[in-house]
Amino acid sequence: MTQSPSSRWSPWTVHGDGRSVTPGDVVHPGERLSWPRTVGVGVQHVVAMFGATFTVPLITGFPPATTLFFSGLGTLLFLVITGNRLPSYLGSSFAFIAPVLAAKAGGDIGPALGGIVVAGVALALVGLVVQRAGARWIDALMPPVVTGAIVALIGLNLAPVAWDGGGSGTGVKAQPLIAMVTLAAILLATVAFRGFLARLSILLGVVVGWVLAAILGDLDPKAVDGLRDAAWVGLPEFHAPSFSLRAVVLVIPVILVLVAENAGHVKAVAAMTGRNLDKDMGRAFLGDGLATVLAGSGGGSGTTTYAENIGVMAATRVYSTAAYWVAGLAAVLLGLSPKFGALILTVPAGVLGGATTALYGLIAILGARIWIEARVDFHDPVNLMTAAVAVIVGAANYTLTAGDLSFNGIALGTAAALVIYHGMRLVARLRGTTAESRRGPEPEL
Repeated sequence: MTQSPSSRWSPWTVHGDGRSVTPGDVVHPGERLSWPRTVGVGVQHVVAMFGATFTVPLITGFPPATTLFFSGLGTLLFLVITGNRLPSYLGSSFAFIAPVLAAKAGGDIGPALGGIVVAGVALALVGLVVQRAGARWIDALMPPVVTGAIVALIGLNLAPVAWDGGGSGTGVKAQPLIAMVTLAAILLATVAFRGFLARLSILLGVVVGWVLAAILGDLDPKAVDGLRDAAWVGLPEFHAPSFSLRAVVLVIPVILVLVAENAGHVKAVAAMTGRNLDKDMGRAFLGDGLATVLAGSGGGSGTTTYAENIGVMAATRVYSTAAYWVAGLAAVLLGLSPKFGALILTVPAGVLGGATTALYGLIAILGARIWIEARVDFHDPVNLMTAAVAVIVGAANYTLTAGDLSFNGIALGTAAALVIYHGMRLVARLRGTTAESRRGPEPEL
């Protein structure tokens, strides 16, 4: 496709007439629509990621404006590292919630940020290895039964946080009426609306819960005063990381989830655009890893590629990375408004409880969805025991303490999934007791 005079300076070529996408066609990552339409699509990406990206700092106690600022900055970094070939928004990862809460049990977010930085470095190193050696070894290390179990146990591990904020009184238990109304609004919005409004069900539910809390006078007076006093423009609240072995041990297992999420994102975009993007998978890991390092270094939440934005691309058929540059820049600008961040801090405990009841459940069910889509054979006892033990270890939050180190349910459940799967598979092969050997050879037709 020839480049129009107006886009010679741009890394994107204009798709068609720049105004529309013909049926059956898509706007590829290296293309764009006219700039007004590209800005419109970019704003939709901001709206799609908004609810989930802000929920994480609200739960973990991180500054919301700072998290938004670094999610936008991380997205721009990701686009640079992947050479504008992988359309993606990097929002707050829910996989970090439980280990971060455990790492900042004393109230100081510094050690949790240090753990996020180390996890980001580890993910970046995985990216470098994948870029050199290929991605097949990841599929061998983490088959769908393991990936699904890890994702499911994270959601179940977070269940107590939805109820009482993990003991902090910031969940359903604090304001049950507001929590129930918030959850009901989320459920109704999911089925009552269509298109983008349905995708914003979490955000709409939070708004409904916030309005109810305001009417009942249940907003935190200190948060309201902070909103009133906050400036419209200013730098976000930065925090420096500190490093402790305990926090690193708690957070580092999250990279397995990030690897699975990034790999899934690359494969999803490849399927929708009809292009093989496996050669760029290492760059995706590297980009997300460095974005996570950047966020943890300044006080933001760890990042991951967002499935919410895949939904926007599927609906619009626009996979242009130009739209993601718009989204990233918009997030950075919003992060530079302390007033905006202070508004988010006024969200009351009951609203968080109602929203996280749905969100954490969705994470757990996403693990089951991975099993279903990959057609995991649970007649195979290796798969069955891998999932069974790992999920219980995570859900019950088994904890192992060794000196100053503490391994929580997510770390132990992740380790259990990997060790049980590969250990049982090895023994079964040596003993000839694999599921295939039990069934015997396929009958000849």
